[in-house]
Amino acid sequence: MSSLPTPATQAGQDGIDALLAQPGKALIGLDFDGTLAPIVADPELARAHPRALSALAALAPKVAAVAVITGRPADVAVRNGGFADAPGLEHLVVLGHYGAERWDARSGKVTAPEPHPGVAAVRAELPGLLEGTGTWVEEKGRAVAVHTRRAADPQAAFEALREPLTDLAARHGLIVEPGRMVLELRPPGMDKGVALTDFAHEIGAGSVLYAGDDLGDLPAYSAVDTLRTTGTPGLLVCSGSDEVTELRERADVVVDGPEGVVELLAALADRIG
Repeated sequence: MSSLPTPATQAGQDGIDALLAQPGKALIGLDFDGTLAPIVADPELARAHPRALSALAALAPKVAAVAVITGRPADVAVRNGGFADAPGLEHLVVLGHYGAERWDARSGKVTAPEPHPGVAAVRAELPGLLEGTGTWVEEKGRAVAVHTRRAADPQAAFEALREPLTDLAARHGLIVEPGRMVLELRPPGMDKGVALTDFAHEIGAGSVLYAGDDLGDLPAYSAVDTLRTTGTPGLLVCSGSDEVTELRERADVVVDGPEGVVELLAALADRIG
């Protein structure tokens, strides 16, 4: 049986204690890229850790819900995660585009509002802005993401593009979400914190665990902090990386990337029994 890590904070210990005491009321919130799936140069090639499905299938039936909360389109995360029709995942939902889209394992369907018109306008202007930068644009349907990881100097390209992309987004009613060598242009009003909070309230969660690795996960961390102050215990998990330190500094538990996240999920399933 795998052992559970000891949280670095009392709030984190309270969160894991509440989860283990009443697992049937627990919400497990998980980022996808960098948390369930290793980061790769081409996001289209990202796939869930080889043991992620088995760990999720062991844990999901024992908790109220598992929510994968991602900036990707919901159907892409479902495909890359191998979630469709996987046994044991009936309690799993994917909240794509920061909660604007929702895929439910029970129905196998995605529900979503109409796309923001600013995304199409930004998409049309990006080629001229990015010419010669060595960057790559990921098409996300309700958002577009500019990746600098393939540039000759990824960090320099990231810093050079941050201001012009922010200006471009603002002109079309969008915002820029920075991440690990990526700048995503997307509609305002939704983030992982809003998605996590809304879903926790929807299911009446008695405790919340959230695991993430990147700047876009900070709103979810803040949401867990807020839930704690209103009586819902929570545990913050960082899928550790050397590229982003902000989450590591706020987390109750730091694990070794997706491998560590999978081990944590499996250990929880073992402890719950």
